[in-house]
Amino acid sequence: MKTSIQIGLLVFPQVTQLDLTGPLQVFSSAPDTEVHLVWKRIEPVPSDSVLTLTPTCSFDDCPQLDVICVPGGYGTDALLNDEEVLDFLRRQAVGAKYITSVCTGSVVLGAAGLLQGYRAATHWSARDALAPFGATLSEERVCVDRNRITGGGITAGIDFALTLVSLLIDRRTAEMVQLRMEYNPAPPFTSGSPETAPAEVLALMREKMAPGQARRRDAVSQAAARLVRRAG
Repeated sequence: MKTSIQIGLLVFPQVTQLDLTGPLQVFSSAPDTEVHLVWKRIEPVPSDSVLTLTPTCSFDDCPQLDVICVPGGYGTDALLNDEEVLDFLRRQAVGAKYITSVCTGSVVLGAAGLLQGYRAATHWSARDALAPFGATLSEERVCVDRNRITGGGITAGIDFALTLVSLLIDRRTAEMVQLRMEYNPAPPFTSGSPETAPAEVLALMREKMAPGQARRRDAVSQAAARLVRRAG
């Protein structure tokens, strides 16, 4: 009997909801897939917006996944040194076909030791956070390196998920999902990346993000040191 593809999306406090809900919409539109929202416990989890998310299974109850996906968001900083989360990702990675992320979720994969020797994408504000974990930065919107598939910031999660569906099933299925979603972006501005944003907009955004980047650097430093101790 044919078994459905098991896809798990990590849910955690202060997840950027579009990092999760963009891929969730794509995966939920693909045939023969079962999608799980996974967290330590089954209890409401606040996102970075008014939206509250409810996990569908706990770490203990989660089946072996074909795809494990870590979204990003402010909450990833707390995950970088959370051994319960990192151990769950390591366990799932052993049997998973694809180990994936969106946005700063790749930094969490790095902290789990799952990106050593791989290329990976992340949000532009976190490009310095991958090297301490032995990963090579890719500035691609979707980076495919063997069975590691990582998306850039936030909206790249939709592109990532469509790419993954094309690999899990086939391109025609992915294109049908894209058409169903009418995913045909035509943004009103060109400020979607640091390379194309006006200098003033980029400067203001860098200033706003600076405190968060400092906190992330501290968390990355601690997590990288933990990995070294674990390897030793």
